[in-house]
Amino acid sequence: MDLAMLASYWPFMLAMVVTGMVSGVAAGLLGIGGGAVIVPALANSLLLMGYDAEVVQHVAVGTSLAIIIPTGIMSARAHAKRGALDGQVLRLWVPFIVAGTFIGGLMAGLFSGDVLRIVFAVLAFVIAANIVFGFQTRLMGHLKDAAWVHRLSAFVVGYLSSLMGIGGGSLTVPTLVAFGRSMHNAVGTSAAIGVAIALSGTAGFLISGWSVDGLPPASIGYINLPALVLVGVLAAALAPVGAALAHKLDQKTLKYIFAIFLVAVGLNMLWKVIGG
Repeated sequence: MDLAMLASYWPFMLAMVVTGMVSGVAAGLLGIGGGAVIVPALANSLLLMGYDAEVVQHVAVGTSLAIIIPTGIMSARAHAKRGALDGQVLRLWVPFIVAGTFIGGLMAGLFSGDVLRIVFAVLAFVIAANIVFGFQTRLMGHLKDAAWVHRLSAFVVGYLSSLMGIGGGSLTVPTLVAFGRSMHNAVGTSAAIGVAIALSGTAGFLISGWSVDGLPPASIGYINLPALVLVGVLAAALAPVGAALAHKLDQKTLKYIFAIFLVAVGLNMLWKVIGG
C-alpha cells in the first residue's frame, strides 16, 4: 500500500478504532459479541470509500464474525469469573450452533447485500419486541427442559447469526431467558456461545468469498484484515469493561438497553435498503 492509498485509508482506520471501543463495551454489557455495532459501522465505512454495496455487506458480516472470536473469548472469561456461565446449555447448544453457522456462512454468497440487510433489520425488531413483551417466554417457556428444543434453537440461532454477522447474543439471550435462565446468566452464556458461532461462521465466509472480485484491499475471502486487527484488539480489550458494567445493572434495565440498541441498529439497516 503506497503513501497516497495509506492517506486515503486513515478515516477508515479511525472509524475502526471507534468501532472497536464501542463494540467491545457492548459485547461485555449485552453478551452480543459486538456484531450489531461492527456490521453497520464497517459497512458504512466501506460504502463511503466507494466499494460496491453488494460486496460491502458481505465483507462487513464476515469480518464481524472474525472479530467476535477474540471479543467473545474475553467477554466469556469475564462473565465466567462472576459465575454466569451455564455448562449444561453450552453442551447442548455448541455442536448444533456450529453446524447452523457454518451452513449459513457457506450460503451467504447466494443472497444479495440488501437481503442480508433486511434479514438483519427484521430480526432486530422481532428480538427487541420479544425482550420488551416476552412473547417467546410464553411460547417456549414450557419447553425449557426439552433437549431437542435447545438443539433446534441452537441450529436456527447459528444459521441466522451467520447471515447477520453477529455472535448470536441478540437471539441467544432472549431464548435462554425464555428457557428460564436469568438475564445475567443468559448474557454470560451467550458470550461463550458467540465464540463457537464466530469460529464456524468465519470459516464459511472465508470459503464463500474466496474467489469474489471487487473486495477491499487486504481481504481474505470476505474477511478484511485491517478491520479485523484494529477492531478485534480494541474490542477484546474493552469487553471486560462492559461485563463489569452489566453486573452492576438490574435485569430490567439491561433488557431495555438491549431492546433500544437493537431497534436503532435495525432502523439503520432498513435506511440503507430504502435510501439506496
